[in-house]
Amino acid sequence: MAKSPVEEHPVKAFGWAAKDSSGVLSPFNFSRRATGDEDVQFKVLYCGICHTDLHNVKNEWGFSQYPVVPGHEIVGVVTEVGKKVHKFKVGDKVGVGCLVGSCRSCGSCEKDLENYCPKLMMTYGSVYYDGTTTYGGYSDIMVSNEHFVVRIPDNLPLDATAPLLCAGITTYSPLKHFGLDKPGMHIGVVGLGGLGHVAVKFAKAFGAKVTVISTSPNKKDEALAHLGADSFLISNDQDQMQAAMGTLDGILDTVSAVHALYPLIGLLKCDGKLILLGVPDKPLDLPVFPLLAGRKIVAGSGIGGMKETQEMIDFAAKHNIRAEIEVIPVDYLNTAMERLAKNDVKYRFVIDVGNTMNHS
Repeated sequence: MAKSPVEEHPVKAFGWAAKDSSGVLSPFNFSRRATGDEDVQFKVLYCGICHTDLHNVKNEWGFSQYPVVPGHEIVGVVTEVGKKVHKFKVGDKVGVGCLVGSCRSCGSCEKDLENYCPKLMMTYGSVYYDGTTTYGGYSDIMVSNEHFVVRIPDNLPLDATAPLLCAGITTYSPLKHFGLDKPGMHIGVVGLGGLGHVAVKFAKAFGAKVTVISTSPNKKDEALAHLGADSFLISNDQDQMQAAMGTLDGILDTVSAVHALYPLIGLLKCDGKLILLGVPDKPLDLPVFPLLAGRKIVAGSGIGGMKETQEMIDFAAKHNIRAEIEVIPVDYLNTAMERLAKNDVKYRFVIDVGNTMNHS
């Protein structure tokens, strides 16, 4: 007979979980595995709330297995390391993002692209090597193989660094991979939310000129004055969009709602690239003619591998990049989820796990 989550492993753990597709989170006792030879155990201090968490607790993508302990923007301090761990020691500041396992031997894994491994194990909602369910960072402790743990440099604040483990790598990776990281390039960022605001910061740090493209005119001052974007386009203003046709080398599209691609493709120069990072719940219409008329590319990109995630964090430390956050206590979680569903956050909720995750 299957063991309950509390009895599955020897290390007692406590978190908040969704028990059904209502998505309501409540206190949850479970267990973590003992720290293996190559494992790092750490006390969770902060965990960001990603839009993916909201999709998963409500089973909006159709594959949630309850109970779900969400959270894949997890940072804290190492409390124990296995005897074969070489990269970390007790007291180190560390993080875990979206991945806790992969096959480590396929073509993707051999290229440090564990995020594209067919046997990828997500930080929560996956089945781990031992057959147990993975639980995420809305919890007091975390155990992970050291390969999937990231070192957090001392000059980065833990709370504002947590969202970089998902939102940061999701925007950094395509800028690098698609050659949009060169000084003087002109990059568009569609949507100024959790992903978009970090995309602006990374693109600017690479030396690019950045245009924010949004349906919300009231975000203009924030984009230009606070985040440092160079220009702002209202995407449903046809005159503005027409005037900007053919001016962008690349666009990071962070929008998760169904929206028109045709106007965005029009903004691209010849050989321009439109990279989709959001996950709309219905397919998007892809007009082919404007692609042919400029040898343009529409692509997708999902998070990044472990080597690149560490590189991104080190780059953020060097350029003083951090997420804009609203820190919340754990008992505010359900309200935060309701606000996130209405996009009522600037720009990322982060749970103060260390100070507010009290056992019930």
